[in-house]
Amino acid sequence: MTDARKKHFVDELKRHYAEIIAEAREAEVQVAEAADTLRTEARSREDAKGAAEFGHMADGQRERRERTKREVDVLIRFAERGLRSLPRNARIGLGALVDVSIEDENDSEERTFFLLPVGAGIELTGPGGDGFVGVVTPESPVGRALMGASVGDSFEIVTRDHQREWCIVDSC
Repeated sequence: MTDARKKHFVDELKRHYAEIIAEAREAEVQVAEAADTLRTEARSREDAKGAAEFGHMADGQRERRERTKREVDVLIRFAERGLRSLPRNARIGLGALVDVSIEDENDSEERTFFLLPVGAGIELTGPGGDGFVGVVTPESPVGRALMGASVGDSFEIVTRDHQREWCIVDSC
């Protein structure tokens, strides 16, 4: 079941990336068309500057689309190697689904993270709309703390100038 859940989340992340690629392509086309129109109708130096700015915006959307495509390629290569379940006492690594308890002096919550090579900060919806999973990468503070840790380990992370204690409850 865990392998199917992991595959679901990878597929959900691919869909998310497909939306980003489509949005970036649409924005790129729109600003490129606006730049072309402004260039052909330019009557002043300001119009030419505006056309150049639109051109830069189109370049930015193209780069956003290309960067997202590269991330999708990384995700696909990673997923092709297998999304197998980890034994309960295994060290946490890429591909792990990790449940954590987060506490401070006022509050506590539980969260689930999927440790992947790409997709940091993206929230994915569970199968059938059941819950949410946050994607973390080894480069993020949470990802760095999780890498190599085990169920039962605790660590502290400061987020938004607020220190909280994190405890790994489960991983698979």
